[in-house]
Amino acid sequence: MSVPVELRVIDRGDDAFLSQAWRLKERIRMKEGVLKQRRGFFTRAYRRARVHLLLGEDESLIGFAATRPDGYLLFLAVDPEYRGLGFGRRLVAAVAEEYDSITCHARRSNEQALAFYTGIGFEVTKRINNYYEDGGDAYYLRLGDPPSLSDRLRKYVGS
Repeated sequence: MSVPVELRVIDRGDDAFLSQAWRLKERIRMKEGVLKQRRGFFTRAYRRARVHLLLGEDESLIGFAATRPDGYLLFLAVDPEYRGLGFGRRLVAAVAEEYDSITCHARRSNEQALAFYTGIGFEVTKRINNYYEDGGDAYYLRLGDPPSLSDRLRKYVGS
């Protein structure tokens, strides 16, 4: 099935599509038991993030990826009706164009997310017990090479 989509990026501080993103996250939470963030946390994180959106022809939200300035992926969500069509990969690829590496956490029990992330090259770097508010464990994952300490310092002190 070919679905025409538009990739749109919104900058930090922009509330565009916040309500639609919340509704998508909540549909996934109720169906799959993941993405359990509370609304206040979600809203604050979304507003501080750079968000990549995939929109259908009628500007319906198909998926989104929200990232912090350091390349940490706060949220990645694709509408279950559109999974398996490469939209998650497309969102991660769009984010990867902006960072040397991308990191994220995934719930240890979320086998679908772990299979997705490892399938596109993320590596599990550590397990964190009791990471989530409900006591759930997480894996910390990384895609790409982290910048060296000297590269990170160069950003602040110049070459």
